[in-house]
Amino acid sequence: MALTCRVIRFSGIGRGDVSVVGGKNASLGEMVVNLGSAGVRVPDGFASTADAYREFLDTGGLRERIVEQVALLHGGAPLDEVGAAIRAAMLSTSLPVALERELADAYADLAREAGRADPDVAVRSSATAEDLPEASFAGQQDTYLNVVGREALLGAFRRCYASLFTDRAIDYRERMGFDQLAVALSVGVQVMVRSDLAGAGVMFTLDTESGFPDAVVVSAAWGLGETVVSGQVDPDEYLVFKPLLKDPGLNPVIHAETGAKRRKAVYADEGLTRTVDTTAQERAGRVLDEAEVRTLARWGVAIEQHYGCPMDIEWAKDGRTGEIFVVQARPETVVSRRRAAILHRYRLTGTGHVLVDGIAVGEAIGAGAVCALSTPVELERFPAGAVLVTGITDPDWEPIMKRAAAIVTDHGGRTSHAAIVSRELGVPAIVGTGRATELLHDGQEVTVCCAEGEDGHVYAGLLDYEQSEIDLAGLPRTRTRVMLNLAAPAAAFRWWQLPADGVGLARTEFVVAHQAKVHPMALVHPERLDPEERRQVDALTDGYADRTRYFTDRLAQGVARIAASRWPDPVVVRTSDFKTNEYAKLVGGRPFEPVEANPMIGWRGASRYYSQGYREGFALECRALRQARDEMGLTNVVVMIPFCRTVEEADRVLAVMAEEGLPRGGNGLKVYAMAEIPANVILAAEFAERFDGFSIGSNDLTQLTLGVDRDSDALAHLFDETNPAVTRSIETLIATAHAAGRPVGLCGQRPSDDPEFTRFLVQAGIDSISVAPDSFVAVKQHVAAAEQD
Repeated sequence: MALTCRVIRFSGIGRGDVSVVGGKNASLGEMVVNLGSAGVRVPDGFASTADAYREFLDTGGLRERIVEQVALLHGGAPLDEVGAAIRAAMLSTSLPVALERELADAYADLAREAGRADPDVAVRSSATAEDLPEASFAGQQDTYLNVVGREALLGAFRRCYASLFTDRAIDYRERMGFDQLAVALSVGVQVMVRSDLAGAGVMFTLDTESGFPDAVVVSAAWGLGETVVSGQVDPDEYLVFKPLLKDPGLNPVIHAETGAKRRKAVYADEGLTRTVDTTAQERAGRVLDEAEVRTLARWGVAIEQHYGCPMDIEWAKDGRTGEIFVVQARPETVVSRRRAAILHRYRLTGTGHVLVDGIAVGEAIGAGAVCALSTPVELERFPAGAVLVTGITDPDWEPIMKRAAAIVTDHGGRTSHAAIVSRELGVPAIVGTGRATELLHDGQEVTVCCAEGEDGHVYAGLLDYEQSEIDLAGLPRTRTRVMLNLAAPAAAFRWWQLPADGVGLARTEFVVAHQAKVHPMALVHPERLDPEERRQVDALTDGYADRTRYFTDRLAQGVARIAASRWPDPVVVRTSDFKTNEYAKLVGGRPFEPVEANPMIGWRGASRYYSQGYREGFALECRALRQARDEMGLTNVVVMIPFCRTVEEADRVLAVMAEEGLPRGGNGLKVYAMAEIPANVILAAEFAERFDGFSIGSNDLTQLTLGVDRDSDALAHLFDETNPAVTRSIETLIATAHAAGRPVGLCGQRPSDDPEFTRFLVQAGIDSISVAPDSFVAVKQHVAAAEQD
């Protein structure tokens, strides 16, 4: 049936039709027409046009009444009174007869295609100025779900029209300089996806915190998607590495976290929704399996490629059929606009007591006095520069959020309303704290720090911090590779813009301590734990039938996240180098660790990997590295063995690795040795036969060459990496390794602190220098100067 310009099927709409059907509906039509061939499923439907809305305004003198009320607003009338008067006028005005007829005909077409009378549909508002690059009207108008029947559909239409004049929408247009009558409304009608019986969420085609472009971030919660967007729940989160998605044999889900998901939204009467508690089983389980996550990520990439920009996408899973659908897609307009050549960095220089922590949003720091609110208040009651503390936020909070120095919420994830708006405003925020409204009180001075990785911390007091800008455009090129030392997987994406040549040192023990937290042997032999240790292990591994899989998943995902941040450049991952006293501090660690008088030169590094006391724990490390390389596909991971005292020990470790599916050379695997013992230098030729490269650990090499405890204050004046005994060892190692065709790098702090030491390394022919990210720019410049000389 041919439809007039009042109603158009999605198949007749494209992204060039924003002025006709609004941004949301134009995008839906664009995907229906162009992305079905890529497998992207979008619920079918139709949209009313902007002309239909204008025709409605010309009914019964409605336009004139709105003009009168806007004039009253400009004359000083209260916003809430003006908004209420306009909405009442619109709700009391009948839709034009021609529009009602065309809506009924289009709904009947959907019913025939669905094979059932009166199909349930979603009725969504779509403003003609929505999702513009210079302003976003998204989320300001209403949506009605599970609308069934002709009369219910027409009633939802009128309510959508009226929602163009909510108080917040009127205020937004006033602030953005839009004529109140210049923005028209289209209403989209889609076949309903019964996500109330399954789950829904949000997907971004870049990392929303760092702007890292090669990741897809998927958030998921039970029930309707509004709980994720509004921040009412802490959702499941998945991180997918885009470059490896095309290979069906790989599983590039490099991070998966189960959220609390304590509430879910379900249907109520008249197209509205209500929230209810989730079950214990729902809270413990994940909404999506990894195959579904990969499918969504592939769709996200296809949508991004079609639109030519990063995208913010809403998805829903139908509990009746198990099918997943994309129900909305719009350009991401905040993170992707940052200037790539400029890094803004914050660093906390003061110290204080942590009051509460949660998920960090952004990478900035803010400080001020707490203003705790349960509901939005008049702007005058919220002091500019205060720290807003509340349960959750919605669009009604935005005027207050603009005045805040920082924002802290009890609930929400990275895609919640508070997170999205705070990014747009450039205000640091910590969401999902759980108890901020209980633990923080009005007037209390706090510092909100989002500059320490994935976790944000609220500190007591107004702490000192510094802000800097790093201009990357002018950095010189160097022959010597300058790489990064990275420890925390959550912080790896923060540094993706640095033009580093890879990662020279990623510390497995840091990932174990902060991601897994448990001693691997405690998972292999839980019978050796006391009841309290067993309880702690049970709590950590809840949801895992095979508890060793908890350890390998956490370690594999941590390694993969670091490797993805520098793909395809090499990422050198050092296997665990805890000392016995450090291992003992892990959950369940005490029964497996001896007490040593000098752990620094005790049972550490390579000596553990083949020993009866840790061989099974090292097997879990190998399994995790194999998972990151072979299953996820991060083959840029290079394995490095620390503290390998003898060539015989090297042979034994390599044999264990081969037994655990990590043979040197297998799937391109390179294995390096940490050169930190004088024996590594003296027998460099023999070690070079067994390893593919060396990385100098200058701290331990200095300690063991000079016989100086590097932690001793009394001997600090003797600890000197530029001592001739140390520098000659470095020169000897480089020469011997190069003669055998092996590269040599150095990972340590000294090049960051001492340009002359950097000059020495360059002159000695070092292949790479690996430093902390905040030292990268200075060391890169030192290396360039040394190479010119």
